[in-house]
Amino acid sequence: LFQASIQNVKIKMLKLITVLAMCALSTGFKVAPTAALRKGTSLRVVETPNPELNSFTGAFIETGGRVWDPWGLSNWVPPSWAREAELANGRSAMLATVGWVWPKWFGAFPGFDDVTTTDPIGALTQADPQWWAQFILFCGVIEFNKYKAGQNGKNYLGETDGEPFYDPAGIFGRTPEAREKMAERELKNARLAMLGIASFAAGHFIPGSVPCLPPGF
Repeated sequence: LFQASIQNVKIKMLKLITVLAMCALSTGFKVAPTAALRKGTSLRVVETPNPELNSFTGAFIETGGRVWDPWGLSNWVPPSWAREAELANGRSAMLATVGWVWPKWFGAFPGFDDVTTTDPIGALTQADPQWWAQFILFCGVIEFNKYKAGQNGKNYLGETDGEPFYDPAGIFGRTPEAREKMAERELKNARLAMLGIASFAAGHFIPGSVPCLPPGF
């Protein structure tokens, strides 16, 4: 009975979050008048995005040929800072997605006897504190080197100008066209990974909330 009550609370919370998200989206967009439509249907944002976005990668056909900023957030924060945060979270999400899927399909790496589960959330609690300390130190080293490389003119945003911050395999490309294509691929995969890892977490804590996701994934 207690578990059933907890499940009902989770379902109600999920419904509430969905309703709030829909309300937020409805306030951020307004539909273009029918007379102004040419072919298909488009959404017109209330607030005009920062013109600085025109120099950024991300004007995809999926976003109407413009950099995606439906709420005009670029008018409140520096666009370069927002893109850097987006890429940082997207790259972390790509690694997190691999880290979530790998143990379930291939098992844990040998030598880590303290972790006895393939459940990602459970593994976080089983990991030795010494590992967490090393991980935090490793992240600090990366951030320091990223900052130092930025001071020397290196590029972290994945744009076509400037040399990349870290590219040991040389996959970033040497021509502006190749770099633009790689930057677009990274941005799309980063956004997909953020949605993917969010769906994994939602399915873990609220079973059945993500369609087509196997139970216990």
